[in-house]
Amino acid sequence: MSPSDPRERFLVPQELDGARLDVVLARHVRDRSRTRLQSLVREGLVTVDDVPVTRPNTAVAAGSRIALDLPEPRAPAAPVAGAGERAPLDVLYEDEALIVVDKPAGLVVHRNDRYPAATLADMAVAQFGELPSIQGEHRPGIAHRLDRLTSGVLLLGRTTEALEAIKAQFQARTVAKTYLALVHGDPRFDSDWIETSIGPSADGRGRFKVVPEGEGRAASTYYEVRERFHGFAYVELRPRTGRTHQLRVHLHSIGLPIVGDWTYKHAGALKVPLPAEAPPMDRQALHAHRIELDHPVTGKRVSFESPLPGDIETLLDWLRTGELSPGAGA
Repeated sequence: MSPSDPRERFLVPQELDGARLDVVLARHVRDRSRTRLQSLVREGLVTVDDVPVTRPNTAVAAGSRIALDLPEPRAPAAPVAGAGERAPLDVLYEDEALIVVDKPAGLVVHRNDRYPAATLADMAVAQFGELPSIQGEHRPGIAHRLDRLTSGVLLLGRTTEALEAIKAQFQARTVAKTYLALVHGDPRFDSDWIETSIGPSADGRGRFKVVPEGEGRAASTYYEVRERFHGFAYVELRPRTGRTHQLRVHLHSIGLPIVGDWTYKHAGALKVPLPAEAPPMDRQALHAHRIELDHPVTGKRVSFESPLPGDIETLLDWLRTGELSPGAGA
């Protein structure tokens, strides 16, 4: 690609048949981040077979003609940029009471001392207008949260009544959540419950740890192995409680730290570190895939899903086809 040519055109190769559009773009356009390429898709600057496509997770077929306009690269954003400088939130569902968004990794859910602006809550108000703040002015519409480097489906209440109804369901543990993760290690069982209490670590770094029964807060996580690799596994997680860092702490406690989660692992503890030639994972490979609850107005049971993001999907595909897949080289 010539730097002076703002228009890029190419065909989807056979090995990426059925892959997400943003994954295909990231493989081909090396001088733009995946996040920036996703923004270009949402801005209508990408076509597939001459038809504009605005959802980054759209599956594309081998041989499809991809064309995209490439504006001059943006200057790096300031650490505390205004919410309006980000691409709009990816909305999975919206009605008069409920908003469901697909949170990207790296976006803080609501303001705190470390992140005083440019949060998901700020962006939601800019995009949807005034939202109820029943937990303080810095948490408009927020019914629950995801860690900054965790991606996936997240709920917001559009009215005070709806937000209170959603939060009541979380407190009653009637909201069903499903996460997907890539972990280091070989799970002992194909499925099992992790039921240990979690409390704050004494290291002063905001971390948590498993503590003896009677201390901390009880936590319960069910895991099920979807795929195994040599030294790695792709797992589905269904937490019954919602403690801070619960999934990350629970998996670490049984020797299955999440790939890319440097808060809860160190390189010396990994029996099989991620090879240098593997696709990069710059955050914990943890994704909030699905959420199910009673609609706060109709009472009907509803569910919403967020597709696996490109960085995790790319690494998963590499594990499936690389030397770490079961039986490779046999």
